[in-house]
Amino acid sequence: MALGSTPDWFHSSDDEDVVWESRPHPVTMGGGLPIGVGLALAGFIVAGWSGTDGVGPLTIVGVLMTVAGGILAFARYLVWTNTRYVITTSELYKKRGIVSRNVTQFRLERVQNISLSQSGIGRLLGYGDLTVYTAGSGDPELVFQRVPQPDRASSRLSDQLESVATDERAV
Repeated sequence: MALGSTPDWFHSSDDEDVVWESRPHPVTMGGGLPIGVGLALAGFIVAGWSGTDGVGPLTIVGVLMTVAGGILAFARYLVWTNTRYVITTSELYKKRGIVSRNVTQFRLERVQNISLSQSGIGRLLGYGDLTVYTAGSGDPELVFQRVPQPDRASSRLSDQLESVATDERAV
């Protein structure tokens, strides 16, 4: 997130800098994206092939397949592109939502523990879950799901937590 291009959901203070920002790994789009694209292509082929003899029921089915596949693929893309994770020098942010918006935000001082988990496929494809726990809560407060390069995200968060702890000790 470059300075000057701050989205309307992101409310940072003057002394707050972004140290890491990402969206989920593209694998998050799941099977819906390739299925939607495949359905749209198959529908396009059916509509084109059957449309050479004029518009008939098969042509209409092909057009409907193309539209349905396009909508499915586009919906999966929208969900993926409208999810953001941000670590700043003082806060964590998780934003989700297309029509409605859900932004979770809390200060780094509240973070008690973080955990990084990766499945075998996650390690192979380069994604994992970064879970954040806060003081006084046994349940995860925030999960950055399917983060690309999770080691990097975990390292940046650990660096910020160490910086916050050092600042608190100095005071």
